[in-house]
Amino acid sequence: MAGKLVQVATNTVTSAVASVTLTGIDSDDVYMLSILNLQCTVDNEEVRIRFTVSGTPDTSSNYDMAKKDLKAQTGFGNTAIQNFSYYFVTYIGTPSPTENTNGIFYLYNFNNASEYSFITEETVHWNSIQNLSGGNGGGVLTTAQACDGVEISMDNGNIDNGTFTLYRVV
Repeated sequence: MAGKLVQVATNTVTSAVASVTLTGIDSDDVYMLSILNLQCTVDNEEVRIRFTVSGTPDTSSNYDMAKKDLKAQTGFGNTAIQNFSYYFVTYIGTPSPTENTNGIFYLYNFNNASEYSFITEETVHWNSIQNLSGGNGGGVLTTAQACDGVEISMDNGNIDNGTFTLYRVV
């Protein structure tokens, strides 16, 4: 049966940590990353994703991305970034638990050392003035290398809460 999810790694954060790393990508299957109720310790923070090689985040400036930002309180926006050192998800802030972000990300070609690794996203964000927004798009690490997972972090401060799970899609 196609379309089943097999859990590869999970991490539930209940007190401040600098980052969460999930590894275990070891096949050419598509993988899915789930982020649930991510909250941070400092206001107006970027949520970032980096791909990992042997468990270490790739910090090169080889991430390209584009997405549509959908906002309940105003019109849509567009985000397009080239040659960045991470995949940008969104901005969130405090006070916790008012602001949070949630998302489903699909990971492609991660185990293939001859191809670029791709990510797609469907996210939803809740801010402190109770406005809902979301993102839909994707990105690529323009380096042909085998990646074994992802690191989720903030640009400053820490991740205060959240459940992060990596699945293999079979």
